Amino acid sequence: MSAALNAYLDQEASALLSRLESVLPFSRTMPMVAASSPSQEILHTIEVHMREQCNQQRQRILGFREWLHSPTGRVAKPTVVQRQFTVVKLRFNAVLDQLDIFADVLTQRGEYEHGVWMSALDYAAQDALRKPGGDYEPLPMICYLERGHGAAIRRARTRLPGGVANPVSIVRVPRERMVGGGIASSLFHEVGHQGAAQLDLVKNFGETLQAQRQPGQVWDFWIRWRSEILADFWALAQLGVTATAGLMLVVMLPRAFVFRISMDAPHPFPWMRVQISCHLGELLFPDPQWQRLRERWEAMYPLRSVSPPERAIVEALLKSLPEFARTLLAFKPTAMGGRRLVELFPLAARQPELLRRRFRQWQQNPPVMYNHPPGEVFAVFGQAREDGALGAANEAELLKRLFNHWALENSGIGKVDAVSKS
Repeated sequence: MSAALNAYLDQEASALLSRLESVLPFSRTMPMVAASSPSQEILHTIEVHMREQCNQQRQRILGFREWLHSPTGRVAKPTVVQRQFTVVKLRFNAVLDQLDIFADVLTQRGEYEHGVWMSALDYAAQDALRKPGGDYEPLPMICYLERGHGAAIRRARTRLPGGVANPVSIVRVPRERMVGGGIASSLFHEVGHQGAAQLDLVKNFGETLQAQRQPGQVWDFWIRWRSEILADFWALAQLGVTATAGLMLVVMLPRAFVFRISMDAPHPFPWMRVQISCHLGELLFPDPQWQRLRERWEAMYPLRSVSPPERAIVEALLKSLPEFARTLLAFKPTAMGGRRLVELFPLAARQPELLRRRFRQWQQNPPVMYNHPPGEVFAVFGQAREDGALGAANEAELLKRLFNHWALENSGIGKVDAVSKS
């Protein structure tokens, strides 16, 4: 029985090896126009990672087959042989799981128009992460479309199947958010999670909140929600009102969900999440528009419609919000060497009046907007939308043109002739 079992598993291991040899580099299998291609850095990083994983798995399979034919393997109990093969097979499947993760991302690059948009979002994501004086390495980021309501991120250096570190950040973008200003809020929020991880913000801010903890249940909410609030703040500080307006669209749900309060949820419940964004936005970018946003939100979801116990929690949170906001704005992450977190972001360049003036300049000379980074473009367009100076259809058309430009920049092809941009 042992000899027959060994021969059987040796053939199965050989089959695994044959399937492994059929795994080709993405650069040989992914059909896409040049503008849809991820940056050479990202593609190289993914290819090197998968090549290393395949090589390691090849050595595991060959090592197992060699062990099977060794004196130890020939006399091993069937249960031992089975266990050794199962480990090899599980690791083989983990490599294929990794392959599928990256294939899901890269296969979309062959879709007409969507592939170009994904490349443009890669470019925007890098802009959202790269900050002067950020004191961290801007890791490669790649985006893809997925069904569902919410965006998500598989951060770089977190674990992939099999326990190995992910070499790139992978951002999942809901299809329903393409294309328009709402995409910026979701994208910059997810990038904020990567930035927060690299600066260790969640741990540091948690320590700060614990040190300033106030009596009662309310402060427990702030501590629990800090990761998502930091990601929202990362988007708000770069996009201004664009971030809050986009957030409102994301969390515009049936009333039961908007007021669903849970201590176990990592996100603030939607009604409060919008209030937090409005309050922080008003502190960073003073303007009457924040009160208008609050009134709009509260008209759709009046607080009087909730039960007295829920209303008591909401009112306590609103009362403590100014103290929490002061704590966040004064927060000095350890990684920033004594500087406040807010100093990482271009707050002066995102003031509403400056964004309005920039939009008027672009109206007079459209090609100029192609010289500005994605974060600023999204901020200007979002401000114009909120002011009623830019319609949704016109915004979508402008962003499509800019996406084509950013995709070319991201793929390394170069700048588009300014004549075609007007």
